[in-house]
Amino acid sequence: MRTNLVTREGYNKLKQELDFLWREERPEVTKKVTWAASLGDRSENADYQYNKKRLREIDRRVRFLRKRLDVLKVIDYSPQQDGKVFFGAWVEIENDDGDQKTFRIVGPDEIYGRNDYISIDSPMARALLSKEVDDDIVVTTPLGKKEWLINDIRYDTHAE
Repeated sequence: MRTNLVTREGYNKLKQELDFLWREERPEVTKKVTWAASLGDRSENADYQYNKKRLREIDRRVRFLRKRLDVLKVIDYSPQQDGKVFFGAWVEIENDDGDQKTFRIVGPDEIYGRNDYISIDSPMARALLSKEVDDDIVVTTPLGKKEWLINDIRYDTHAE
């Protein structure tokens, strides 16, 4: 079950993707399909086949984004969050070996293509919620329990 939360930045990026696909890429690919179809035999026309496939991919993604954007709840920063880990926080943690990690807790729709974002639905994020700097947390992973110390918590107080 995916959480329907998203940061303002994440929502804006998904909206931009939808607008780009619908207003720019789809019309361009549609022109290519029409042109390729006008050449005659479609069964051996690579331009037609490729662009028709791309059009289906775009339409599938557009349908997904429209449905998803309707159910997402945008969570904006609030000053009451300062000092504790909540949705949208940048968190720096460290284990006993001195390994450090820094990441932001975001919605599941925002993590793709980012190594510094983790989903609010992840075991790490769940263990961190409501904790403060210098708190120890225990995260259960497939390899067993891991202990971490929270070094820093910060929030982006401006929208990207």
